[in-house]
Amino acid sequence: MWPLLHVLWLALVCGSVHTTLSKSDAKKAASKMLLEKTQFSDKPVQDRGLVVTDIKAEDVVLEHRSYCSSRARERNFAGEVLGYVTPWNSHGYDVAKVFGSKFTQISPVWLQLKRRGREMFEITGLHDVDQGWMRAVKKHAKGVRIVPRLLFEDWTYDDFRNVLDSEDEIEELSKTVAQVAKNQHFDGFVVEVWSQLLSQKHVGLIHMLTHLAEALHQARLLVILVIPPAVTPGTDQLGMFTHKEFEQLAPILDGFSLMTYDY
Repeated sequence: MWPLLHVLWLALVCGSVHTTLSKSDAKKAASKMLLEKTQFSDKPVQDRGLVVTDIKAEDVVLEHRSYCSSRARERNFAGEVLGYVTPWNSHGYDVAKVFGSKFTQISPVWLQLKRRGREMFEITGLHDVDQGWMRAVKKHAKGVRIVPRLLFEDWTYDDFRNVLDSEDEIEELSKTVAQVAKNQHFDGFVVEVWSQLLSQKHVGLIHMLTHLAEALHQARLLVILVIPPAVTPGTDQLGMFTHKEFEQLAPILDGFSLMTYDY
């Protein structure tokens, strides 16, 4: 089993503002555009003196598109690297195809798991699945695994209680998830559920995740769990996921994705 995964977000947030520019403003804007390189470089960022502690915004704007194409597929880190791609930002899809070899897993933020009734589950978001993109990423990045993010969405407390207290519900949930992975040619899932349940019924949640992991492993699929920080943000109190839960789940899961960017 792997330790805590190094998480790297691929999605870049880009916005556009529409306004009226004067001629002088337009000239200034045009001059600023000239400070952005658009050609590839024949040297990596280390050799160009760009890896520094006192980075400047101007250097980021100038160099961000000028990567070293000859080294784009080289890995400089021997551990596991999980990258996320969001459907609301198409640039991330392109980045994954160019730099896919630097990752061991790529997680498109596509899917939601919903409970529709007793022993009835549905995975939504399948309209976002892009099989062509998946094939392109794997063609250029041998060995990379596609593990979409699967969010437990719109679950009530009663939904959790009914599922976690029922072996039949857990079995049906696991079957549904594994079958969708097979049908869609996924390599597993990044499961986001821990924060949805808050601080209640963690024993039952660990039990459910154990069964889910067993079902996915039987199908030779991966399961990675999104976890919150061990300390509640802004306090010195333990959070919802502690060393105790980590020790229980580490032998069962293929990895953890620690989400701290919001804090």
